[in-house]
Amino acid sequence: WRRRGAMGAGVSSFFFGAAAEAAPGAAGLGDLPELCAAQVLLRLDAPEICRLARLNHAFRGAAGADFVWEAKLPENYRHLIGYVEGGGEEGRRRRRRAGTKEIYARLSRPVSFDDGTKEFWLEKSKGRVCMALSSKALVITGIDDRRYWTHMPTTESRFQSVAYLQQIWWFEVVGELDFCFPVGTYSLYFRVHLGKFSKRFGRRVCSTEHVHGWNKKPVRFQLSTSDGQNALSQCYLDEPGSWVLYHAGDFVSTNPRQALKLKFSMAQIDCTHTKGGLCVDSVLVYPKGFQQEKVVTGAK
Repeated sequence: WRRRGAMGAGVSSFFFGAAAEAAPGAAGLGDLPELCAAQVLLRLDAPEICRLARLNHAFRGAAGADFVWEAKLPENYRHLIGYVEGGGEEGRRRRRRAGTKEIYARLSRPVSFDDGTKEFWLEKSKGRVCMALSSKALVITGIDDRRYWTHMPTTESRFQSVAYLQQIWWFEVVGELDFCFPVGTYSLYFRVHLGKFSKRFGRRVCSTEHVHGWNKKPVRFQLSTSDGQNALSQCYLDEPGSWVLYHAGDFVSTNPRQALKLKFSMAQIDCTHTKGGLCVDSVLVYPKGFQQEKVVTGAK
């Protein structure tokens, strides 16, 4: 990423510098054929393409070419755009008419499915698929009993709600997912928070009064796929006061046109003690190496 970023910066500096130094009446970058400009853009990431499109009319025209943006999209983007809202024949016609630049822009925004409990999007730089499943898309032991769990509204979740555990003996969170992932290696995380947080006088405060039981036994994370991949790890939860991504495992997608079924879980089912004070927000699937929050990886 650093090398590509440096290259993009170097390319931008070269072009802008050349444009500034061109003598009046001399041939400049504005005279560059759009096909040549497009060949340059094919070697850049999406944000770099957008920056160069502001340079002159040659790059601006090339930046609208379908083949430039198709090269940045996942190979199964036609399948992915089928999730976009607007069903029926009219919706299908609109999607067929859309250019690849428009498709890239739409898929870079969250696309919800399964009644809004799941969503995916393309991370804007590389066009790789990311995914999130809300706590309501997971099977949580005791979730319907308010003695154990409550659904807590919050702006700190992309789904505007998290599951808060007050106290329980048997802790288990299980999920499944069927999806056609583009070819690549992905990491699956549970996004959780120790302690109950709130806003007071405009400031975020976190109470850890009811956090207990997580230091006695580790939590076990499991991941399996329909084509035989498996991962197992465990670690103690000991990061109160902030959101943490706990790494459940990695998997590889090799066929973007065939749905891969994932099964995953997070559990601490030793019934010799209770545990509580935990917020479960979501399960995240990111391209391996892409992460935006603190990550904890357990022992395999």
